[in-house]
Amino acid sequence: MDKGRLEAFTDGVIAIIITIMVLEMKVPHGADFAALQSSLPVFLAYVLSYINVGIFWNNHHHMLHATERIDGRVLWANLFLLFWLSLIPFVIRWIDETGFTALPTAAYGVVLAMAAVGYNLLQRAIIARNGQNSRLATAIGRDLKGKLSLATYVASIPLSFISPWIGIALYVAIAIIWLVPDRRIES
Repeated sequence: MDKGRLEAFTDGVIAIIITIMVLEMKVPHGADFAALQSSLPVFLAYVLSYINVGIFWNNHHHMLHATERIDGRVLWANLFLLFWLSLIPFVIRWIDETGFTALPTAAYGVVLAMAAVGYNLLQRAIIARNGQNSRLATAIGRDLKGKLSLATYVASIPLSFISPWIGIALYVAIAIIWLVPDRRIES
């Protein structure tokens, strides 16, 4: 099966996700800095979400370049990942509408955690198709960075009920960790 179609489909879906995110942002009601300042929190949520989607896309790109063969299991795992990424615009809209309250902030963590699960399932499906000695399997090794990220997302969910800002701080920390592309699988 040709991995080029999978990559093109994923690129298209991610482009739509990013477009929806920006279209969901409200234009400030006013022409001064005070009006713009009221939009700052949701703009920063958009920036964080854009970075998160970009991180998944960037690492997905590198992972597919380290892949020789795909199959139906890989396709379904990729769809699972894209499903969760497609919920990011919904969750940031919910955060905007409620003013960074606990449940929407925790829901953002659920979406990111499930996207990380999806990415991990995709990685495993590719390794199952290409073998334990494949370029991808060798490159990712024990995947401590991926496991730490998922554990942090999971921890952020209940911590968001203590304070939404704890959850947001953890989401930012994970994004910072992943800003540099995963060198293990770069081609």
